[in-house]
Amino acid sequence: MPSSLLEFIGHFHPLLVHLPIGILLMGLLMQWLSQNEKYRPVQQAIPMVFLCGTITALLSAVTGYLLSLTEDYDGKLVNWHMGMGIGVVVISSLLYAKERNIRLAMDKKLLSIGLLLLILITGHLGGSLTHGSDYLTDPLTRIIYSDSTGIATIKPVPNVQEALVYRDVIRPILQTNCFACHSARKQKGGLRMDDSLMLMKGGKDGKVIEPNHADDSEMIRRLLLPVDHDDHMPPKEKPQPTESQIDLIHWWISQGAGFTKRVKQLGQTDKIKPILLALQQVSLIAKMPTDIPEEAVVKADETAMGQLKQRGVLVLPIAANSNYLMANFVTDTVINKEDLQLLLALKKQLVWLKMGFTNVSNEQMAVIGQLTNLTRLSLEHTSVSDDGLKPLQSIQNLHYLNLVDTKVTKAGVLQLSGLKSLHSLFLYQTTINQADWATLKEAFPKTQIDIGGYTVPTEVSDTTEVKVKRS
Repeated sequence: MPSSLLEFIGHFHPLLVHLPIGILLMGLLMQWLSQNEKYRPVQQAIPMVFLCGTITALLSAVTGYLLSLTEDYDGKLVNWHMGMGIGVVVISSLLYAKERNIRLAMDKKLLSIGLLLLILITGHLGGSLTHGSDYLTDPLTRIIYSDSTGIATIKPVPNVQEALVYRDVIRPILQTNCFACHSARKQKGGLRMDDSLMLMKGGKDGKVIEPNHADDSEMIRRLLLPVDHDDHMPPKEKPQPTESQIDLIHWWISQGAGFTKRVKQLGQTDKIKPILLALQQVSLIAKMPTDIPEEAVVKADETAMGQLKQRGVLVLPIAANSNYLMANFVTDTVINKEDLQLLLALKKQLVWLKMGFTNVSNEQMAVIGQLTNLTRLSLEHTSVSDDGLKPLQSIQNLHYLNLVDTKVTKAGVLQLSGLKSLHSLFLYQTTINQADWATLKEAFPKTQIDIGGYTVPTEVSDTTEVKVKRS
């Protein structure tokens, strides 16, 4: 059977795996209730419940095995999870047989207790495979020891010049941003990053690091992609490395991506020196301001929401039990005056707006500027230019702005320097280049800016290969 077909079948495991859990737990509950005279009639349905639970448990085991062949997880943990899953199939089938024939020499109570324990253990192991071994305790730890805002803690380096580059500077960055999906426990894409040899080997798609050639390295390419891009890493829902951390990784790779050298042994540009120095003082990555307002808001106009949805605009609450909304022009790429008026009707509730790949123009941006509660605005791959940015000066709560592949210039972006809450600004594939970097950083000192187009300075130690052209 082709591997792609096996992978397709295996991907049904997350869908199927919850069925036997619910069905078998229901069977155990019915067993317990049937001991009461009031619920004695449910006894007749118990064998069928256990039969359905056994069948779905078997299907879950088969798809889980196929999934383990195509995904990269901790082999030992997978084996334990699979063994417990097979145990669930066996014990549930024995319970079915016992319910069908009470004369069978088996202790039904013991089987029931065993099945309950196996379900709990198998579920826990499955959760550990997917979310990590601390997936149960981590939320409790964060409740007790911190607030709801994610913080990545990195220890300060007392003497950065004497520090080992990889161990003390680079590995902590990878540990806080990458190891969750690329470690001994789990290797998405076949990539393991907590082991130096495995890191340099790469994953299923090849190497992710090209020593001395940072811009040709897949790791850097993915880090610099817009957060909303499918290939961006880490995924947008995960903690993101800061601009300075990306610069450090870029510097390390451009200097050969070694694992034994000290910081003082590597070449240091004027750009990287202050970043290294900051490691001696900063032990905590700054908190990112939340882009969900704390103030309560009334419910949005249902009529306006309904009309937008009819026009193909995705309108959803940004969180459970919240009246704040996001609007995504995912299918309605032709925006007209009626669309804009409907957006204005949701002015109080609308905080996230995605208008990428649409026909939005500078003229229409005047209306967008009236949506003063926006915290996230995506305008990538549109014709918006400097004139279209002027109205955004009134959106003081704006935290995230995506201007990838637009017609904006450095002068136009500088118009937004008064937006003090802006922490993520994407200017990739615009006319803004490396020469504009210093000016933008000065104007937006607290903003993580992606302008792309990074180049690696040529060092004396670099090797140049000269090929003779044959006639």
